[in-house]
Amino acid sequence: MARINGPVWKVARRLEFSVLETGEELKRRQSAPGQHGANRRSKLSNYGLQLREKQRIRFMYGVNERQFFNTFTKASKMKGVTGHNFLFLLESRLDNVVYRMGMGRTRRAARQLVNHGHILVNGRKVDIPSYIVAPGSVVEVKETSRNMPSIADALLATLNLPAFVTFDKDAKKG
Repeated sequence: MARINGPVWKVARRLEFSVLETGEELKRRQSAPGQHGANRRSKLSNYGLQLREKQRIRFMYGVNERQFFNTFTKASKMKGVTGHNFLFLLESRLDNVVYRMGMGRTRRAARQLVNHGHILVNGRKVDIPSYIVAPGSVVEVKETSRNMPSIADALLATLNLPAFVTFDKDAKKG
């Protein structure tokens, strides 16, 4: 994961975006971090806007700069619109697919499930969060991990699934 060596809330306030996907970071203070954060909000240049959006996506998906660049390079070599291909590659990462299925409350929780070996892809254990899930693959929770309270809580909190994901809550398979 893109390691944030420091306070995550400061990064979230700087980017004006909830990195932890809970919204808690932005409830306390709306201003940027630092001594002059409250009165130093100036208009960003085009480069500044692009950089901030790139950083938001990078922190949202938990991708390092090198992984981000390599994913973009791979997307630009694919046929079609580069932006759509790029988002397709980011959305088809295993940690993101587990998050989209509702097995983890946040992408970080889903990533931890993958890292700890609780997820099977087509019947095989995959513990690499950046694994690209092919369309039609079956992603499921390992038999011994099906009764984990964190997975059950996350599934109860899941309201709706994206159109590109199917999931059976009883079998914990999608």
